[in-house]
Amino acid sequence: MDSLVVGLLATLVGAIVGGAVSYLLNRQLHAQQLERLRSEHKTEFAAEDTARHFLGHRGYTDRSFEVLRKHLGGFEDDELRRILVRAGAVRTYRDDGSEWWRLLSRMDEYIGQKARRAEHADDGRAAE
Repeated sequence: MDSLVVGLLATLVGAIVGGAVSYLLNRQLHAQQLERLRSEHKTEFAAEDTARHFLGHRGYTDRSFEVLRKHLGGFEDDELRRILVRAGAVRTYRDDGSEWWRLLSRMDEYIGQKARRAEHADDGRAAE
């Protein structure tokens, strides 16, 4: 009976050690693969970060596509639009037909600014 228990414990310890080693190796392999993919797509990641920077500027909730294209050069128009979407931006069109982009996370700020402008315009008309 004692030899049976010792054998079971040895098997159990071997399985635990083998599983732990396998887990650590797979974790390291996945980290290396992720780093390799990041380096392969470094340009796209940098472009998304740059787009978020421009669209996250405190003074402007919206940016025209022309301004973004100027600062994020080297991309075709549709490719740049995909980068903007991956960065979390949404597209709108102004009355003149121009294309504008804003971060979806700043939509509440945009609506608040629009409401304040409308109130200010109403106050101006009431004073006349």
